[in-house]
This record gives sequence, structure tokens and C-alpha cells, in this order.
Amino acid sequence: QVQLVESGGGLVQAGGSLILSCAASGRSFSDSAVAWFRQGPGKEREFVAAVRWSMGSIRYADSVKDRFTISRDKAMNRVLLQMNSLKPEDTAVYYCATGRPIWSTMATMRGYDTWGQGTQVTVSS
Repeated sequence: QVQLVESGGGLVQAGGSLILSCAASGRSFSDSAVAWFRQGPGKEREFVAAVRWSMGSIRYADSVKDRFTISRDKAMNRVLLQMNSLKPEDTAVYYCATGRPIWSTMATMRGYDTWGQGTQVTVSS
């Protein structure tokens, strides 16, 4: 069974950038999709971005479109989330998840059955 490990979180000023990494151990992502979700203080967990490992098709939440980029690093068996122009409202614990969602569930939590422990991102104003 695949295990996910997130890294790359930290403290950054508004307007800055961070790169998050989601690495898989145990097996390759193969025909799965990999997504990033986040949960801010006092908020529900929400979808950020997702990519299908084999096809490369991508979805973004409207709130991060044009600022965040999700990509596959097949050599390292990991997914990266490049976050630019960060805002204080991006402050959250960011979770990586993998599963086999259909297109309509690719941006929902029920599309994923394996989750990482999360990494904290804090954006100061």
C-alpha cells in the first residue's frame, strides 16, 4: 500500500512562494490521481489541485488558479505544488492524497482513499 509524505511547508510573507512535495513510498502512483487539499484554522478541508499521474490532466480550485501549479516528477515518484503570490488566506495545513477518482469526484475528498499527515503553510501579512 502506498504511503504519502508531504514536505516543504513553512512560514512565508505575503507575495512569497513555496514548493510542497508529496512523495510516495511502497508503490508508484501508476494509474492514480494525486491531489492537494488544505484546511485552514476553523475551516473545512478544501480542494486545491489534482493531477492524474498517467494522463497528466489537471484541475485547480478557482481560488488558486493562476497562482499555484501542480506537476509530476516521475523520476522521483512525487508530485509538486508550486505556490506563488501567496496570501494570508492560503494559511492552512496542506494534505496530499491519492486515489482513483472519476472526473466528477477529482476535486472532492471522496475521490481519494490514502492521505498524508499534512504540512503547515503559514503566510504572514
